[in-house]
Amino acid sequence: MNLTQQQSTEIGGESLARRIAELMDDKKALDIVALDVRGLANFTDFFIVCSGRTDRQVKAIHDGIREGMKDDFEMLPVRTEGERERSWILLDYGDCIAHVMLPEVRDY
Repeated sequence: MNLTQQQSTEIGGESLARRIAELMDDKKALDIVALDVRGLANFTDFFIVCSGRTDRQVKAIHDGIREGMKDDFEMLPVRTEGERERSWILLDYGDCIAHVMLPEVRDY
């Protein structure tokens, strides 16, 4: 178990999900949804999904989550995907996975 997974287990998935949703909202994310997948997925407890109006806002939401989680919990994501494309970015915090995407990508 790496440090982030250990930390997310100690803090609790619900607390992490709530904070990630707050950080998304701080950056004016659209349509924030938290999905409780406990018992359905064995790799995470929550998906937190939101949309950003532009690729710049998607990146800003990503940056806000990353900085907020580092400041609040001293946590960095286990893995991040999609930073270069900026149409869809995933941040994996173990018990919570955040998805930030453009509306047209989310609609697909």
